[in-house]
Amino acid sequence: MTGGLQAELDASLDEAERAAVALAREWAQVAVAPQAEVWEAERRFAREAFDSAAEAGLTGLTAPGADGGRALGPVALTRVMEEIAAVDLGVAFSLAVHNNLVGAVARRAGYELREQYLDDLVAGRRLGAFLLTEPGVGSDAAAITTTARREPDGGWVLDGAKAWVSNGAEASVLSVYATTEAGGGHRAVAAFLVDADTPGVERVTAYPLIGAHSLGTAEFLFENCRVGPEALFVPAGQGFRAAMEGIDLARVLVGAMCCGMLDAGLGVARHYVSGRHAFGQALSGFQAVQFSLADVATDLDASRLLTYRAAQLLAAGDGSAAVAAAHAKKFATRAAERGLAACMQVMGAAGARRHHCLPRHLTGARLTHYLDGATEILDVVIARSLFPPPPSAP
Repeated sequence: MTGGLQAELDASLDEAERAAVALAREWAQVAVAPQAEVWEAERRFAREAFDSAAEAGLTGLTAPGADGGRALGPVALTRVMEEIAAVDLGVAFSLAVHNNLVGAVARRAGYELREQYLDDLVAGRRLGAFLLTEPGVGSDAAAITTTARREPDGGWVLDGAKAWVSNGAEASVLSVYATTEAGGGHRAVAAFLVDADTPGVERVTAYPLIGAHSLGTAEFLFENCRVGPEALFVPAGQGFRAAMEGIDLARVLVGAMCCGMLDAGLGVARHYVSGRHAFGQALSGFQAVQFSLADVATDLDASRLLTYRAAQLLAAGDGSAAVAAAHAKKFATRAAERGLAACMQVMGAAGARRHHCLPRHLTGARLTHYLDGATEILDVVIARSLFPPPPSAP
């Protein structure tokens, strides 16, 4: 991260938060960078990265200090994820998903669930996942069909399927969103914490994707999966809102990840065109190259401003944070894909070689268009803020 915006953002963090950002930056370079292409070539979840992150203290970023965490707020967490994604998107998003769940458990879970899960999640002894999307229900979270049926003893039976589960390849703690009433819409959505090895839970083979295999995206099936009363994490009436709060934070973090990838790509391109000569001068001396990378720099700055404004609104509890998060993710994902392609183009065929991060980041940037709400869903959020429904008649 370069320039005055970096200093301004980091100045807003306290000493412990700045230390977390520095730790993430160093850890990503040491523990992730040497293996990122290996995980991609082998199309597998980056288990070594998660275990290393646990040792480094990066798996409890959102938990309070009293629970062994670092108590990072949205702005500091956003900076951390930007630094990690500058090396690998999949690893960054994996940790974002896990830490998002850690924060939710710390804030919302009752005594039994905290005792059962929180310490292990914070320490990274267990990996968490968020199960909302379904094979037949994409971004319409209120229309989920996975059911939770109450038993006479107070327990629950879960039936259904979940798709596009980040960390799904190896997650052991599942935050499962289900409807407690068929046709009940968002008011019937509840969340449950479920062990992945519970009878009735089936993990489906991870997806082969165009990139970001280090994220371990997979599916889960639930068939007559019985859990106790204590497994209820967020009751019906609150589950949908809890899911949206987690998604708003995730959208901001994805915006930051796009900034990290684009910053890294711009750095690679600048270095290459400064050292490569053609027609009697360095490529960086050609105005076409300069202007192409100038556009990338402008988009990067704009992406950061939108992203960190949204993070600040989330931190303040501002009601406009959801719209700001949608703006940030929408712009940053487009800027990252367009900008990384431009960085590759000024390098000629060398831009396509996999001995640097650009090809990996370009496929990652394409995938960010779908993480935590496709761009079209973001347009729905933004359009609703422009054209709110009329007040209902008294």
